[in-house]
Amino acid sequence: MVLKRRGAALAAAAVLVLTPAVASCSDDGGSSGDRSTTTAPPGMTGQPPGGAVQPDDPAAARAEITKNWTAFFDPKTPTAEKTRLLENGEQMAPVLAAFAGDKNAAATTAEVKGIDFTSPDGANVTYDLLVGGNPALPDSKGTSVLQGDTWKVSVKTLCGLVELSGVAVPGC
Repeated sequence: MVLKRRGAALAAAAVLVLTPAVASCSDDGGSSGDRSTTTAPPGMTGQPPGGAVQPDDPAAARAEITKNWTAFFDPKTPTAEKTRLLENGEQMAPVLAAFAGDKNAAATTAEVKGIDFTSPDGANVTYDLLVGGNPALPDSKGTSVLQGDTWKVSVKTLCGLVELSGVAVPGC
């Protein structure tokens, strides 16, 4: 049963890479949202001044992340709204359009299980990817980023799901 659900989740992820519209995505050399980490010089902690590792209002940020992730992975959410909820959404619009009408994607949702802030504008998100309401990829790991004034699903998370199919996608 677990393999069947995992297969359905992989099929849903594969939709992202098997559609011609996906091939039109390209990396324009701009920010892909890939957050690199650096090592602090000796004697430095590597944390921002004051040691802030969460937003000013973590409860509100958690609520927004949960709401936006749920909406992003909800098949009923229009593609234009999903574009707004994805980091660099305009650049990734062809990927979103590629799976907008697919029956596998229409059965795939996500349930946020936990949020751990890594900085005032970044968070690790633990979620279950559900297919037909059943966990297909339980305890999956993703990231959320604050872009503008909105907490968004990171490109890194979307590309991670795309990579599950084993196919490289330009722009990811």
